[in-house]
Amino acid sequence: MDLTDKIGSLLARKGREVWAVSPQASVYEAIEMMADKQVGALLVIADERMVGVISERDYARKVILKGKSSKQTQVRDIMTSTVIFVTPDATIEECMRIVSYQRIRHLPVVEGQKVVGVVSIGDLVKR
Repeated sequence: MDLTDKIGSLLARKGREVWAVSPQASVYEAIEMMADKQVGALLVIADERMVGVISERDYARKVILKGKSSKQTQVRDIMTSTVIFVTPDATIEECMRIVSYQRIRHLPVVEGQKVVGVVSIGDLVKR
């Protein structure tokens, strides 16, 4: 694969599994799922719509460093609600530019109104 290849082809190779949690779930449940699935972020889905992303970074900065309880804090209280995403037609180079410029590690891939996958900075570098 080279930098001009489309993200859709990367997803076809790596898989399109999307792990998600509800905004009402506890942060503890979200972190438990991340550990179980060996991922660094989960999409936050409500009424079949992506309403945010919760990452290990959100947990560290918004729960641990603030002395909050992960079992008492809901995902919606710490999630990133402005989600930057790409379509399957985006190139690997475009995605690398986005994660670098926006300082994010995970990019949902959306086709129409449906999330069809997530790529991480690791996926982009390993490609």
